[in-house]
This record gives sequence, C-alpha cells and structure tokens, in this order.
Amino acid sequence: MAYVDISGAPSLSLSGLTPAISATPQERRAWMQETNSRRTLRLSSLTDGMPGLTPALGGSLAEAAAVCLEEQGHGTVVSLTVEGHFEEVLALERAPVDEQMRNSHRHEETATENGACGIAIAAVCEMTGLTVLRQSSRWTGVDYWLGPKEAELFQDSLVLEVSGIRKGGDHSIRGRVRQKAVQMKKWGLEPPGLVAVVEFSRPVMRTLKI
Repeated sequence: MAYVDISGAPSLSLSGLTPAISATPQERRAWMQETNSRRTLRLSSLTDGMPGLTPALGGSLAEAAAVCLEEQGHGTVVSLTVEGHFEEVLALERAPVDEQMRNSHRHEETATENGACGIAIAAVCEMTGLTVLRQSSRWTGVDYWLGPKEAELFQDSLVLEVSGIRKGGDHSIRGRVRQKAVQMKKWGLEPPGLVAVVEFSRPVMRTLKI
C-alpha cells in the first residue's frame, strides 16, 4: 500500500502516516480499517494509579515518555510497534509537552529510562490484563512485579525488566534485550519474566519472555 508523510514530520493520525495521493479508493479504505482497528494506548491512564504505582508516579512516568517522544519529533499520537513475544501496533497517545515538563525531565538518561517504564507498563498491562503490584527492590534484576489485581504477590505474577533507548538501531535494541535477559536469568527469579526495551525514535518496544 502506498503511504506518504505529507508534513515532513510525524503525523497526528493513528498510523503516523497518511495515504499517498496516488492511493486507490480500495487502498484508502484499507488504510482507514487498519487505523481504526488499532488499540489506543493512552499514557494518561498511568495517572489512574495501580496497586504498586501511585497516580503521582504514574503521571511522572507518562510525562517523561511524552518529553522523549516529543524530542524525537513525534506528535501527540504515534504508532508504537511492539515486537518479539508480543506482536502488535498500538496507537500511542501522549499529553502535549510544555517548557515546565521539559525542564522537569532534563536529565536525558533518567528521562529515557522513566519514559520507557511508562510506555512498557501501559503497554504490557493493556496487552495482558495485568497490573503493577509493586516496584522491585534494588539488586533483584527486575523493575516491577505484575499480576492480576486481586492476586497474591507470587500468584500468577510476571516480573518486568525495562530499558530505554532514546535513539538506536536494531543492533542496539537487540543487544539491550540480550543484556537484560542475561541479567534476569542471573538472579533466577521464580515467576516468568518479560524484558521490554523501548526505543523512542521509531518508536518500537521489543519484548522477550524469559
């Protein structure tokens, strides 16, 4: 199907692209069906909070993600390609960014990691129906424990390890996934584990089940 970005910058359409002028009516209808069928992932949902994520912290993670996405030239709605264990394209919706938000998330490494956590939590919870039960302690090899809302901590749980890359190619993304997988296996945690590496320039989230 023929597509073109007519603005020279990421579009606000759900697909991130618009049909080319040369596209046939059938191609335009197919594009509309594809766009409308995508699930919308709203980062603002993080401000609702979860058992192990306060609304304030969730809002901070959503802000960091918005700053990182804007810095890479994306609009307020952009396609997030999920690869690996999960395969889906989501319509990722963020808040507009102002100068106060930029100043609050000026440390690039911290903003990238926090933003990646925000996107990964929102996406994984959306795709699995799980929720954040608690943040992990330091030196455990993972970032968050996820599970059903009413479950005990170790019952039907999933441990999530997240990493962020502001701008990088496939080699960097896959290398980071391998690095995090080795880190998780080293600690030998009992529940199933999931690695999620978020890259912001595309954006893409690469996942691996451990």
